[in-house]
Amino acid sequence: MTALAVWLRERTLAGRLLVLGVANLLLIACAQVRIPLPFTPVPITGQTLGVLLAGALLGSRYGTAVVAAYVVQGLIGLPVFAGWKGGVAALLGPTGGYILGFIPAAFVVGWLFERSWHGKLTLTIAAFIVGNATIYAFGLPWLAFFVGWHQVLQMGLLPFLPGDLLKLMVAVSATRSLSR
Repeated sequence: MTALAVWLRERTLAGRLLVLGVANLLLIACAQVRIPLPFTPVPITGQTLGVLLAGALLGSRYGTAVVAAYVVQGLIGLPVFAGWKGGVAALLGPTGGYILGFIPAAFVVGWLFERSWHGKLTLTIAAFIVGNATIYAFGLPWLAFFVGWHQVLQMGLLPFLPGDLLKLMVAVSATRSLSR
């Protein structure tokens, strides 16, 4: 478990809510880092970085709570998703599966970090890969409804791997430096 997750458990309710609120705002900010690609309805965004860091730094319980609150905010219409979008239409669109996958991804990464996967570099990298794979496990089948199975890898996975590698390096660096 990271030092931040331990610290959160020792805070008052007001202190925890403040930290979780800030984490929620950071996730919303990460979502606005957006690079549209002309050949796919799925943009490159910073959302996945925010989701994985929430799980890693806050743990499975609090990280999942922050990400679930983010998804609910978007679901009720607040413009929190990439491109300042929100509402049911955003979840029913081509990126809805990825967005829903954020919740289990935060949980999985948090759960792995609670089992000391942040202690070794290889395990830290593996935890973030598993978290990313969880997002894709929800996002790709959903995207296939819109683009077909024959196009889903070219439109929903392969173009995003270089960015995922960059976000993985940022996440590993952030969590390793905060875990010392």
